[in-house]
Amino acid sequence: MTEIKLTAEEMRYIALLQDITGAVARDCVVDNENNRIIFVVRPGDAGKAIGRRGANINRLRRILNKEIEVVEYSDNLEEMVKNIFAPARVLGTRVVTRNGRKILYVTVSPEDKAKAIGKGGRKVSMARILLKRYFDIDDVKVR
Repeated sequence: MTEIKLTAEEMRYIALLQDITGAVARDCVVDNENNRIIFVVRPGDAGKAIGRRGANINRLRRILNKEIEVVEYSDNLEEMVKNIFAPARVLGTRVVTRNGRKILYVTVSPEDKAKAIGKGGRKVSMARILLKRYFDIDDVKVR
C-alpha cells in the first residue's frame, strides 16, 4: 500500500464526519468530478457513520452540499471490493495483469449488476478511485 497524504480540506471533512457521527474515518477522497466525498471508515463504523435511516449522511449532505459515500476499510482486496459494491452481492474477484496494468474483474449476481455499476457508473468510478489508492489496481470491470 502506498502512503496516503491528506490535504487540509480532506482533514477538515474527516473532522466534521467524526464530530457529527462519532465514526472514525481512515481516509477521505474529494471527487469533484462527481460532486461527492468518499469517506473510508474503520471496520464496523459504517452504520455509525450513516446513522439511523441515513440521518448522519443526510445532515452531512446538507452541510457540505455534496453527495456522501461511506465505505468500510479492509486490507483484504476481496473484502474491500465487497464493501465498496454493497448492497450488491459480489460473487468473486479476479486480478489480471495486461500490458503492465492491473485490471480487477468483479463478478456480481446478475440481478445486482445495476446496483454494482450504480447510476451513471458512480459505484465503478468510486471502486476505481479507492482500489487504485489502496491496492494499485488500474481498472475495474463488472461482470
